[in-house]
Order: sequence, then C-alpha cells, then structure tokens
Amino acid sequence: MTRITDLSLLTGWLPVVLTVLGAVGAVWLLLPRARRYVTTIMPIVVLAAVVLTMALYLFVEEVWRPFPDPIAVSVYALIGIAVAAVLLVVPRILVRPTVWTGVVTVLAAAVVLLAVGVRINLEYASYPTVGAALGIEQVDRIDAAELTGREQVISARPLEPAWHVPGGLPAGGRVLTATVPPTASGFAARDAQIYLPPAYFADPRPLLPVLVLLAGEPGAPQDWFVGGQLAGTMNSFARAHNGLAPVVVVADGTGSQLANPLCLDSKLGNVATYLAVDVPTWTRANLQIDPDPRSWAVGGLSYGGTCALQLATNSPAVYPTFLDMSGQDEPTLGDRQRTVDAAFGGDTEALLRVDPLTLLRSRAYPDSAGAFVVGADDETYRPQVERMCEAAKDAGMDVRLRILPGGHNFALWEFGLRDQLPWLATRLGLTP
Repeated sequence: MTRITDLSLLTGWLPVVLTVLGAVGAVWLLLPRARRYVTTIMPIVVLAAVVLTMALYLFVEEVWRPFPDPIAVSVYALIGIAVAAVLLVVPRILVRPTVWTGVVTVLAAAVVLLAVGVRINLEYASYPTVGAALGIEQVDRIDAAELTGREQVISARPLEPAWHVPGGLPAGGRVLTATVPPTASGFAARDAQIYLPPAYFADPRPLLPVLVLLAGEPGAPQDWFVGGQLAGTMNSFARAHNGLAPVVVVADGTGSQLANPLCLDSKLGNVATYLAVDVPTWTRANLQIDPDPRSWAVGGLSYGGTCALQLATNSPAVYPTFLDMSGQDEPTLGDRQRTVDAAFGGDTEALLRVDPLTLLRSRAYPDSAGAFVVGADDETYRPQVERMCEAAKDAGMDVRLRILPGGHNFALWEFGLRDQLPWLATRLGLTP
C-alpha cells in the first residue's frame, strides 16, 4: 500500500482531486445567496486581486527582476486566484456570520490555496511527492565523521570489469552535507550535498568518477535531491552496476536562493574560481575518488546548465566533460547591458572573454565532450540549447543533443540525467 508521503503530486489521482476540491471551494466563495455580495463586494474584491497581482508582476518583472527570464503568465494568474480567495474570506463570512459559515469559508479558502499550489507545482515539478512538499527527506544521510579511508583501492579504466562485488554493501547510496571552503575564491557558498554510491563503502574501495552538479536560479543544492530525485536516480544506476555509480558533488553555484552571480569571476563574486578550483581541490583532499580529470564532469539544470558549459569552455582541463540541461546561450541577468553593468562595470569585453559562445567560436576543444538536454516544449530554452550544441560541435567537441518530451521543469531534468547517465559513466571511465 502506498504511503501518504509517497503519493505523487505530479501524476495520478491526487492532483486531480485537489484541483476539484479547489474548484468547489471557489464556488462557495463566489456564489452566496446575497445580492449585494454578488453585485458589489465580489467585483471589488476581484478587481483588488487583479490590481495586487498586476502590481506584483510589475515589481518582479520590471523593477526587481530576480530571474533572467520572466515567470510564466499562468503562474501570475494562479497567484491572482489565491489572492482573491484570501480577500473573499471575511466578506463571505459576513454574509451569514455563523460558526458553521466561518469554518466552511476558511476551509474553502484553504483548499483554493492548496489547489493553486498544486497547479504551480505542476508547472515546475519542484515537489514530486507529498513527502517532498512536506520537507520529508527520502535519503540516507551520513556524517563526515563516519567516513573512513581505505588502504586498498581499485583503480582501472574502465572500472566496472575490474570490480568484484564484496559482501555487505549498503542497498543504496548515502548523502553527506559538507562545507567546501572558498580558499581560492572567497565566494560565500552554501553547503554542498554529496551523494556517495554503495561501492564507495566497499573495502577495497573503487576509485569512482566525480560528477559536479549545479542547481538552477532560484535554487539550492538540495533541489537536486527534492525535485530532481537525485538519490533515486543514482541508486537505480548503482543497482544495475553492482553498486557502482559516480560520486555526485552538488555544489552551490549561486550563494543564496535568489542570487544570480552568473557563474563568473566578477563584481558579483568569484563563482568560477570556486567551482573550478575550490570544489575540485576539496573533493580530492577529502574523498577517495579518481583524481584524473578524464573522470570528472560538470552538469546542471537551467542556470546550472549554463554554468556547466561556462566551466567546460573556460576550464576544459578541469572539466573536459559536461551536461548542459536547458541552459542559456550566455550568462545573463535579463539583457546584455544589464549583465555587463552589474558584473563588469560596463566592460563588455570582460564578459566576452569568458562567454561560452564567444569561446566556442574562437577556440578548439578536441578533448572535450558534452551532452545537451532540453524539453521539446521549452520554447525559450530549446533554441538556445540547439544553438550552443552546434557551436560546440563546430569547436571540435564530441557532443550529443537530446530533445525530450516536456518543458522547463524538474520532471524533464530528472529524466534527462537518468537518460544521460549511461553515456556519462562510459565517458568517465566507469563502464565499458
């Protein structure tokens, strides 16, 4: 029997039921038997909701502009419905001020808000299950103090043929939270989340490849384990390969939930140095992994995909392999001039010196390889991904493009990583 926390918020009956309940709640709020409520109060409240939502839209999209691309209009429409539901609570109760009316009205508004949340979640697929929405983790965590080194290790390329499965391997991988100090960069990063596959706990220990993953913006390293269901993806791969899978270091590429430092060394922070110097240095010093750069890859989603290609083009000796999922064709704060002004004090040439497309058109990368993944319905990012894939191919990279069903959300990125793991494992020397 499926536990409540395992119920899907993206497919099946639950999103449908919650949406229907929200519609019933809206009917209760909108249709009482009171002429003044219908002809005066309700239109005023709806107009107020529209005005407030429009004000929010203008502030976010025109003034604050925290994201390089606008939030979907459908999301603002849903927010407007939620605002209207809240504003209608008191007037609806006053139509017939009884305890019963008050309880039902509050419940009606609550189910409308819940339905709105479900519909917005379907847009981004950030919370795949009830447990994820409630913040209940589905990962097996381990403390750094529990990690021990191994005197004997197994090193081979490819690794899988040389690996003999010992007894006592854990059924799944474990997740470690670690502070990666910004020794060279000074970048104020949040803690990294590190997936260690079952084989990492073997004795002798196989020297596993490393995949550095990056989240989007807004975002945090934990997003890969919640919306991206990273642990489940990696555990499935490990089960099919006798416990072997890459070590995954989900590093922080933004510094905070809403920051956009462009994955560059600039006035906004030395993110590139943090990810290309500090993260690899700390990983090699604190984890027993394959130190060979040929066994290292960097990948990410949206902002993280853009960042992965930036690192692959600016630091190919560190990351000769990359996974760009739904990335942009250049680092941006919304437009070129705003980006140049904020990051480089108006110096366009400073941006172009590290811009991936500019580098791909002026340099050759015969030793680099990468995968581009994008949703077929992603009208904003698909043309950009296709453009960057062609430029990478022209620069001598061994690249592949996968256009998968879906849009710009975690459902696409989870499947994209799962889809590209076999290629990554072979490229990184894990499997033949």
